[in-house]
Amino acid sequence: MILRPASLSDAENLAHLGRTSFCAAFAHLYRTEDLGIFLDQAYSVEAVAAEIADPAVTHRLAQDSEDGALTGFVKIKQPSGYEELSDAANPLGLGQLYCDPDRIGEGIGGALMEWALAEARTRQCDAIQLSVWSENFGAQRFYARYGFTKIADIDFWVGLHRDDEFLYELRL
Repeated sequence: MILRPASLSDAENLAHLGRTSFCAAFAHLYRTEDLGIFLDQAYSVEAVAAEIADPAVTHRLAQDSEDGALTGFVKIKQPSGYEELSDAANPLGLGQLYCDPDRIGEGIGGALMEWALAEARTRQCDAIQLSVWSENFGAQRFYARYGFTKIADIDFWVGLHRDDEFLYELRL
């Protein structure tokens, strides 16, 4: 498995993987209109390209080989966006950690998480924060294995639909 930084030339493939992963896990929860609004905001090629170009956002991509398809990605942000909900002085935000739905269970998520943990330590962050849907028990177990714990209840909007989310934090 190869982990590498994203470049602007990855925007289309990254947008596709983000849409595919999100829809595989969550599309059944939302009205078509709400899902469409969210996907356009979060996973249009333009939105992903803007994030890749943003110095506050870093994507790390996973693929099987140099010229292979993307198999997963993690997105981190600094500052995290949740600073007011914690007393951490320098938290890193983990915005997404997604794998190709057909590749879940192959260690891709673990490799991306290990990279994010190492990157947070390199940046001298004192915490990593992330949000997880309140009913995504598999993801909650995954994060708990790394020591993340719930610190707050937050909202997550998909179009006009509000989800109950948990804010998780790992102190470093």
